[in-house]
Amino acid sequence: MRRRVASAVLAATALLLSAGCSSDSDGGGTPGDGDSTTAGGTTARSSPSEQAADQAPPAKGSVKVVGTVTTGLNSPWGLAPLPEGDLLVSSRDKGTITRVDGKSGKKTELGEVAGVSPAGEGGLLGIALSPDYASDHMIYAYFTSASDNRIVRVLYDEKKPADEQLGAPDTIFKGIPKGYIHNGGRIAFGPDKMLYAGTGESGERGLSQDKKSLGGKILRLTPEGDPAPGNPFPNSPVYSYGHRNVQGLTWDPEQRLFASEFGQDTWDELNAIKPGGDYGWPIAEGKSGDAKFQNPIAQWHTDEASPSGAAYAQGSIWMAGLKGQRLWRIPLKGTEASAAPQSFLDGKYGRLRTVVSAGGDKLWLTTSNTDGRGDPKSGDDRILELEVK
Repeated sequence: MRRRVASAVLAATALLLSAGCSSDSDGGGTPGDGDSTTAGGTTARSSPSEQAADQAPPAKGSVKVVGTVTTGLNSPWGLAPLPEGDLLVSSRDKGTITRVDGKSGKKTELGEVAGVSPAGEGGLLGIALSPDYASDHMIYAYFTSASDNRIVRVLYDEKKPADEQLGAPDTIFKGIPKGYIHNGGRIAFGPDKMLYAGTGESGERGLSQDKKSLGGKILRLTPEGDPAPGNPFPNSPVYSYGHRNVQGLTWDPEQRLFASEFGQDTWDELNAIKPGGDYGWPIAEGKSGDAKFQNPIAQWHTDEASPSGAAYAQGSIWMAGLKGQRLWRIPLKGTEASAAPQSFLDGKYGRLRTVVSAGGDKLWLTTSNTDGRGDPKSGDDRILELEVK
């Protein structure tokens, strides 16, 4: 398997360009948690009862906590559902991946991912299953190393003893800027079987508008780590730019991509992503009057959101808030919000990190109270199962 060095990609991007081509403790403006921080990034799973993508759902929805899947997790960040109903969860600070039994909640630690260097908002962040997981058994992970943020893939061999089931990480993409804050970290395979990654600008605001930089972007890669065919800037992994710190990625049934993003002191955002689109940071935060920037479809003050994971279900985007300590519902009609966002679980479970589709009207939701920014209660951190409308 080939290793991809970002510098080579950036050189190609530079040639192309020369030819003309939340203030919050989680990713806000002041050193917080680039995490004030879907995908979980997750591909939408439609069901016969799923809301038609261009038919607006009811303006008001509902959330019911069906149960607690498991408790006692340490700094959970990424969440990846396995085909048989169990869950894989990454620990940002421990650098480990744990398997959670979807029925009993039993936790089995599979081991550490070698090379993870936790600090600040960095560590072992998003995880995703290969689109060919049934045959290749590969787990993809985004993590902070001693020198950068990078994406690796790891063989998961369930036939070995539990603590030997993770293979050595194979680096497919590296060179993403790292910082104490704003490391991005969400990865998800889209309906096109390409790998999308949300990155942060690592506290260096100018990187977001620099198309030669990997910071403050959404990247689109092949499973091998190459720039994906059809990207807006030839030979470049950059799919969209002008982002501050993207930590939520999800798609609707029409294969349209949505991303949540931390603002600095004023506005957090939910954006409908267009290939090659400029989302304004650091020139614009929230809605702008400048036509060259893409406006968010919804925005929040940073103390109400600080969004990390995002998922699609029942005609709406569901967005987990860290500093806001609530789950937001944004009903859609196409790529626009069809009604005002509605919040649920306000303050009940503390900081909310990742939300993932469990199919139909079900979601999985992780708390984030043991990451040094929250106020852990007995049982934290936990994975909740929700029924939503």
